Amino acid sequence: MKNLIRLEEAAMFALSILLFAELPFAWWWFPALILAPDLGMIGYAFGDKMGAYAYNLFHHKGFAILIYAIGWWMPNDYLLFSGIILFGHASMDRIFGYGLKYEKGFKFTHLGEIGN
Repeated sequence: MKNLIRLEEAAMFALSILLFAELPFAWWWFPALILAPDLGMIGYAFGDKMGAYAYNLFHHKGFAILIYAIGWWMPNDYLLFSGIILFGHASMDRIFGYGLKYEKGFKFTHLGEIGN
């Protein structure tokens, strides 16, 4: 089952690349900013509860789709790009087993404990 989930996440990551290709930005912006959502980990400096909240905000695909949808509705290429980066990054993280965090600590995710 884990391989099937990874394959599904890889397809969603590929979708983020395809959506990005439709935007008027240079190709190097995608790899340059794909790790930017990890700035949400700064929340862990204020404890596990705040860390989980901040991390999950930047790694929740629903939030990414909302940002993308607002960008499509307005229309605003920067919001479209932000939604694509958030979506692609969340998919990439899940390929490697990093899921949304529980308040118990960073290694406790909805995909299981990191390191097991």
